[in-house]
Amino acid sequence: MEEFTRKFNVAQEKDAEIRHILTTVYAALEDKGYNPINQIVGYILSEDPTYITNHNNARTLIRKLDRDELLQTLVRSYPGTPRTGRIATRGTADRPLRGTSTP
Repeated sequence: MEEFTRKFNVAQEKDAEIRHILTTVYAALEDKGYNPINQIVGYILSEDPTYITNHNNARTLIRKLDRDELLQTLVRSYPGTPRTGRIATRGTADRPLRGTSTP
């Protein structure tokens, strides 16, 4: 009997969950006649759940997501973005975030 180790990638599992929730929310917004892109962007920027309809439980679903994880998944899905590793959310001493200065 040959032994093997099964690999589990938490980031891929989380990305799949986020994609599923976003697809469901997008469809619910379309069903109700809203512009899904505008509504989802409004939600991401403000974290105000009223941008998302209650139809098909969409508001409850999207509130399960952490905004930082949602944004990381969206950026990772953009062409040319590396699929592995975490995206930096804070600047470093040698590379501060835009609009900030080092002491």
